[in-house]
Amino acid sequence: MSTPPSNAAAPASRAPSGQPAPPPLAGGQLVLATFAVALATFMNVLDSSIANVAIPTISGNLGVSVNEGTWVITVFAAANAVSIPLTGWLTQRIGQIKLFVGAILLFVISSWLCGLAPNLPVLLVARVLQGAVAGPLIPLSQAILLGSYPKEKSSMALSLWAMTATVGPIAGPALGGWITDSYSWSWIFYINIPVGLFAAAVTWIIYRKRESPTKKAPIDAVGLALLVAWVASLQVMLDKGRDLDWFSSPVIVVLAIVAVIAFAFFVVWELTDENPVVDLRLFAGRNFFGGTVAISVAYGVFFGNLVLLPQWMQQYLNYRSVDAGLVTAPLGIFAVILAPVMGKVLPRTDARVIATMAFVGFAIVFYIRSKYVIEIDTWHLVLPTLLQGIPMALFFVPLTSIVLSGLPPSKIPAAAGLSNFARVFCGAVGTSLFGNAWDNRIALHHERLTEQANVYNPVFLQSLGTSQTVLNVNDAQARGVFNFNLSTQAAMMGLNDIFFISAVIFLAIIPLIWITKRAKGGGGGAAAGAH
Repeated sequence: MSTPPSNAAAPASRAPSGQPAPPPLAGGQLVLATFAVALATFMNVLDSSIANVAIPTISGNLGVSVNEGTWVITVFAAANAVSIPLTGWLTQRIGQIKLFVGAILLFVISSWLCGLAPNLPVLLVARVLQGAVAGPLIPLSQAILLGSYPKEKSSMALSLWAMTATVGPIAGPALGGWITDSYSWSWIFYINIPVGLFAAAVTWIIYRKRESPTKKAPIDAVGLALLVAWVASLQVMLDKGRDLDWFSSPVIVVLAIVAVIAFAFFVVWELTDENPVVDLRLFAGRNFFGGTVAISVAYGVFFGNLVLLPQWMQQYLNYRSVDAGLVTAPLGIFAVILAPVMGKVLPRTDARVIATMAFVGFAIVFYIRSKYVIEIDTWHLVLPTLLQGIPMALFFVPLTSIVLSGLPPSKIPAAAGLSNFARVFCGAVGTSLFGNAWDNRIALHHERLTEQANVYNPVFLQSLGTSQTVLNVNDAQARGVFNFNLSTQAAMMGLNDIFFISAVIFLAIIPLIWITKRAKGGGGGAAAGAH
């Protein structure tokens, strides 16, 4: 699931010096424009979350493991992360409206290709394309909306945008599960076609005469190539590591070396280049450093767990895709309800306090989940998911306000792009790391439980006898039943470990929030100032 990252590139709506920005929209035109622009974001968010519950089905249909199927999520996020920093440069070369509408249409085409994919390699290539063209959608949707509203209503514009975007986590899992069970997984991608065409058409009709000026801006080709090299190498290493037995494989060793060398050269190049693709010098600021690291680590933990939960329910609790989707759908309810409230409260409150409350809330939710048992009922699965919507609503906007506070207007586009790159990339890394960690914990618990399964353990003998009597099976079949139950228990214990570690991580990164300075105006000024 991709969640609202707040005012990512809001300043892009500002016209160059000496050229006044177009006047705000009004009336029905403003309502329709808001709906169309936010719909493009909704499509992007929906497509991220809608695939989560379909991974087991996609994997089965394409004849690959669930671990390999998870690449459908990670390659999208990695490609999306790499393309985000290019939004500013592409906007200068193409124009804000043309780039936004073009990105929507390319997203529609790549979604169609995803649905047509006959095997996993083709699907992954289509998902890489889809993630790459989706990069400009979120930052430009915010920029366009901010340019459509009066300056004094910029916080409300962002809140409405966030509320619309947050509907994705509600609709995505449930809709994805229903489509997968009732039709085919291909339709979770085909659904983007009518939505995208409508959003593109309405946006072009309303905004085509409000295009931003263009110019030939230089591009940091070397920095971009190094960025792609280390991100791709690291992501492939994380995704293939468990299948190739990590560093015992020459492939993994080579990928690790490439990732380290490319990253080292990338850092040196970006710190010395006059027009870097990402301005790493921004990390010298306390607010940018603390806020970006906090939001990126937190999002990686959040998203990594979000992918594991429906997989566990389908693989070990025998939930259908639609049922797993309905269990995870309540995540966005409180987030939608509280989004407009945040738009009014944040300008009068210390953003650090709100962000701290969010992290504590996440920690509580994950601690509750760490007490799950195999016999858990649906309500006790739904309740923590429902409650998680509260810290979600307190999470993105305050932290983004911290990240952007104190920066001059000329630095805000680069800061927003770099912060969003870090956040989205950590989402991809988190998915891989938590998937690997869960596999490792399952193996550990399975080994420990198996050690107890011997002829000297009366519980083991009693379990075999019960299976033989109740299920009317022989000794070999009874041992198979026992091993299945043992594997299910090991998976549950491993997932509990992941939840507990996640709770600890959320508490551990709270100090990052407090190394920052209080944002002027309580942290709400970032949104307004970005306008």
